[in-house]
Amino acid sequence: MSSKGITYKDAGVDIDAGNTFVKMIKPFVRATSRPEVISDIGGFGGLFSLNTNKYKNPVLVSGTDGVGTKLKIAMMADRHDTVGIDLVAMCVNDIVVQGAEPLFFLDYFATGSLSPERGAAVVKGISEGCIQAGCALIGGETAEMPGFYQDGEYDLAGFTVGVVERDKIIDGSSITVGNTLIGIASSGLHSNGYSLARKIIFDTLGLGINDTLPGTDRSVADELLTPTRIYVKTVLNLLRDFRINGIAHITGGGLLENVPRVLPKGCKAVIRRDSWTMPEIFRILQSGGNMEWTEMYRTFNCGIGMVLAVPEKDVDEILIRLSGLQEKAFVIGEVAKCEVGAEAVELL
Repeated sequence: MSSKGITYKDAGVDIDAGNTFVKMIKPFVRATSRPEVISDIGGFGGLFSLNTNKYKNPVLVSGTDGVGTKLKIAMMADRHDTVGIDLVAMCVNDIVVQGAEPLFFLDYFATGSLSPERGAAVVKGISEGCIQAGCALIGGETAEMPGFYQDGEYDLAGFTVGVVERDKIIDGSSITVGNTLIGIASSGLHSNGYSLARKIIFDTLGLGINDTLPGTDRSVADELLTPTRIYVKTVLNLLRDFRINGIAHITGGGLLENVPRVLPKGCKAVIRRDSWTMPEIFRILQSGGNMEWTEMYRTFNCGIGMVLAVPEKDVDEILIRLSGLQEKAFVIGEVAKCEVGAEAVELL
């Protein structure tokens, strides 16, 4: 008498679901293609042919990141079509601050049990993020790991490669005392500070995922799942016509930790807190958590997603250009001389 042998599916890994998933995401991947892409999804590696005739002295710039505990919000709300945008944003925004044009993107999607529909929603978001950034999604990895993640849980990581001419790399070294600081508005929390935000909103304030945030007409899910803004096309547009001496992506660490990363020795950023209107979500968090403002500015972006250091003479034209690009932007301060041992950011 024969008995049926154990299968991989019995151990929790469904190969058929994986194949279905790949078929479902192919249209999303193809929607991001660039002329340099010479491979289709499903190969062992993504192939991308760099157009060397386009560059004199190209430098490749890479970045990698994840979405963090914002994924917990997606799982609580059972909404998975925007966190992929966040994933792309966190990577491409990091490399465009060095002047690099993102070329291609790869993702890593890990879960306990693969739901093709949920996975496809995630990849749809990744595709949308790549389209916004102008880069191609050329590959990735889907890992089904039963027993490693709780039911319904997953994690995301991303990786991008871009290119910049060597003589056009932006590293902050040309920032000088007197440069003006322009802040470009964020779309909300972006993808940082969510462990604290969740603690305040769910534990301290006792709100549920579908409750309305006090003082707003938005639900907790709507606000916390607002995708991270992708600034790539905006920054590349500015770089065509203006000199940008330094750019800081305001991520984990907020304004207090990220702006100093681009400042040369002997310089500090003087930032006026009343120079932009802080979105209501940050005031809710500050009040709900009884947070010190210094802690706010070193945890959250507080409404500013990018900071540009530019020559004072170009400020008006840059602000006009940013408005034309549908960005909200503000003069938030200036670069000043920094005494030895002083803080690199002064909040007024």
